[in-house]
Amino acid sequence: MGRLVPAVTRALDILELFLEGDGTLSAPEITRKTQLPRTTVHELVTTLAARSYLVPVPGQSGRYRLGVRTYQLGSRYAEQLDLAAEGQQVAREVAETCDETVHVAILEDLDVIYIAKVDSVHAVRMVSAAGRRLPAHCTSVGKMLLAALPADELDTRIEEAGELVAMTHDSITDPEALRSALAAVRERGIAVEHRESNPDVSCVAAPVRDGTGRVVAALSISVPMIRWNEEREAELAELAAKGASELSVRLGHRGGVR
Repeated sequence: MGRLVPAVTRALDILELFLEGDGTLSAPEITRKTQLPRTTVHELVTTLAARSYLVPVPGQSGRYRLGVRTYQLGSRYAEQLDLAAEGQQVAREVAETCDETVHVAILEDLDVIYIAKVDSVHAVRMVSAAGRRLPAHCTSVGKMLLAALPADELDTRIEEAGELVAMTHDSITDPEALRSALAAVRERGIAVEHRESNPDVSCVAAPVRDGTGRVVAALSISVPMIRWNEEREAELAELAAKGASELSVRLGHRGGVR
């Protein structure tokens, strides 16, 4: 690795300060937070403002916020993101930690489509494939994605779907029971399904958000019932949430929820 350029490092340190708080700072605040000389901060802020990386806050003399140039760079980065590719990489990391099958899925109508998948190393494991489509209400990823929909949109999708098909004896087929289950998912922030899509498998899922805070996918961990218990569920719920959070960060999410 080559030598870091101090002036560039300092300029980036200043820009990253604007990721915290209300996104506005004055030169004295920047000086205090960076511990840089006042003249250095003045020169750097002046340069960043001249290049539209910082702009004065209207009506607040001496305060700055991020400028349009940072938005343009962020937009170009977002354009290059591939949810499936990023999801596959994070799924692989999660699978290496838990040795179970990991999926990333998106919602289409009242179905989920798996866009990334990493298999368990165990001989006994869930059999599935990227690109597979399943009824959302029968899966943990689907429940997570349905729970994120606005109430009116959820009602419309359920009504348009007509009958909720059953994949196993434990599948939810009653719309009111589904709504109740989704309310529990919203409260917990984690979705779980026991033998609802496969009589031998249970799954746990967490939401994946994009840069706007919108839920755009879900990450799940699937486990054969022979390796499933309450303690394991708690462990995997935490791991799924961590993996989904990592994928969200890769998609530009910074903590806001929409």
